[in-house]
Amino acid sequence: MTPKQIAIVGGGPAGLMAADILSAAGHRVTVYESMPTVGRKFLLAGKSGLNLTHSEDYDVFASRFGAAGARLRPALDGLPPEDIRAWAAALGTETFVGTSGRVFPKAMKASPLLRAWLARLESQGLVIRTRHRWTGWRNGALSFETPHGTLMIEPDATLLALGGASWPRLGSDAAWTAWLSARSIDIKAFRPANCGFDVAWSDLFRQRFAGAPIKSVTASSPAGTMSGEFVVTETGIEGSLVYAHAAALRDQLESSGQAALILDFVPGRTAERLEADLSRQDSKASFANRLRKGAGLDGVKAAMLRDIMPEANRLQPDALAKRLKTLPLPVLRCRPIAEAISSAGGVAWAGVDERYMLKTAPGVFVAGEMLDWEAPTGGYLLTSCLATGKAAAIGIEAWLHI
Repeated sequence: MTPKQIAIVGGGPAGLMAADILSAAGHRVTVYESMPTVGRKFLLAGKSGLNLTHSEDYDVFASRFGAAGARLRPALDGLPPEDIRAWAAALGTETFVGTSGRVFPKAMKASPLLRAWLARLESQGLVIRTRHRWTGWRNGALSFETPHGTLMIEPDATLLALGGASWPRLGSDAAWTAWLSARSIDIKAFRPANCGFDVAWSDLFRQRFAGAPIKSVTASSPAGTMSGEFVVTETGIEGSLVYAHAAALRDQLESSGQAALILDFVPGRTAERLEADLSRQDSKASFANRLRKGAGLDGVKAAMLRDIMPEANRLQPDALAKRLKTLPLPVLRCRPIAEAISSAGGVAWAGVDERYMLKTAPGVFVAGEMLDWEAPTGGYLLTSCLATGKAAAIGIEAWLHI
């Protein structure tokens, strides 16, 4: 087959994975990236160790993608977590499984993996054009604004891998929605995912405890019950335990206008045991002393309880024990999508065929966070971006062979 000219718009994980597959197959592939360098969000994720994927049972892993799980499953099957570890190893990056089951590079950073990946792509003939911002179609051609003026191209196939709407300063600004909507492509509104929330802290609590971690707690919401930790911020809460409940809390806020994260500050003791321990405390002692001696709580946890719990209920051991086990922490709203780790929403699956091609735009494919899916943190996001990039590349090859 004669090599084809393929344009990949977006130099994130999905776009680069597709470029890897297609350039290895001998096609003439060019990646067009609006930023000065590719892989910026990939490198940002690497600042905390680069959580590549997760080691849990694969069927459990594949269930983490909510309503989009059935559509994503074939792509995930084509690049499951063990294959991602093998891919990284082939690029000289050995991985390990952390205590949480998450998979990280042993180097605990993204830059060596990205450098090795780009070197391989270059050896396969991939061309990367940075500072090339896609501005839609003009007379059927892809139009880019570049440092040297407007560039128009008409490739044999196009992959759009422009990301969602989170972290716009890294390139994912969702400007593409206007150009796809103009082609009658259904776009589900973007919403923050894996985000923090605003809480109505008192000024005193905010001033004293912004930045403080809340450790060894259990949190419940419609998403389930999970243990972990989170962080108090000036505006509310953020962190891994909050992100695990973010979609459920967001959906509650959207449907009813209110939501609360239910906290268990003392997961190692029952409410009955706590009530008994608190009952033994001197009723004339200060609230802080009764909490410290009866429940082992002080510092930020004690202050948060005081900030939320009505003073009238603090004297009764049964009411206090109940709140220590089931403290409702009301959240007011999601933090802005620009601050979110990822986004929900994007190109509706109904408009995408099994090859990841847009049904109303033959020869135009989509991958990564442009699609309408979401997942919790823990390696699921990056795995799905890489997997959909591979699936779209396979789809492009299949379409070009027709």
